[in-house]
Amino acid sequence: MVRLRGVSKRYQMGATVVHALRGVDLDLLAGELLVLLGPSGSGKSTLLNILGGLDVPTEGELTYGDHDLTGAGPDELTEYRRRHVGFVFQFYNLIPSLTAVENVRLVTDISEHPMDAAAALDLVGLSERLHHYPAQLSGGEQQRVAIARAVAKQPQLLLCDEPTGALDVKTGVLVLEALHRVNRELGSSTAIITHNEAIGSMADRVVRLRDGRIASVERNATPAPPSDIAW
Repeated sequence: MVRLRGVSKRYQMGATVVHALRGVDLDLLAGELLVLLGPSGSGKSTLLNILGGLDVPTEGELTYGDHDLTGAGPDELTEYRRRHVGFVFQFYNLIPSLTAVENVRLVTDISEHPMDAAAALDLVGLSERLHHYPAQLSGGEQQRVAIARAVAKQPQLLLCDEPTGALDVKTGVLVLEALHRVNRELGSSTAIITHNEAIGSMADRVVRLRDGRIASVERNATPAPPSDIAW
């Protein structure tokens, strides 16, 4: 689905050069659920941003299917994000004046082959909350609206940056169950950034990063359902 080869990313911070990624090789496979683990500053978010076309490598190659995105310009990356990528962040970024279904329709109205907004909310267990405003929803429900909004355009790639970071354990399980269901039922290749080691048990593969490098890759023979995660 997505291939990175020799990907490095450097940022200039005044007189200091920050090496966010150092020669990363990674394949994100079609339909898999990948968990990216590592401490703050290990390069997880930079890696996710490059996978999603929000940032570009300083060095190395990035391909999506048969498309070489290594030298892609802003317009090509915008088209890549719009057509193929869904994003879920730690903070929900819902529009307060719109209902849940209206927030999801923001995406479906501009997508080529969207899912019905109500169907997307049903997929994440919110069929009874279609017409509720964000202020009327719990944090976990708002995050599930954000997931529905991301998946409503039926992306091939779903990228999640600390989606349970602002939630308690019980609510976090509900959010992970929603992501797990989307991955299994829609077949979207899913990458989840987290600090929580336990979440790795639900992944097909766990990639650990340290100092901008991949420290290890582990495969779970039998990924655990989110409800069985030992938090």
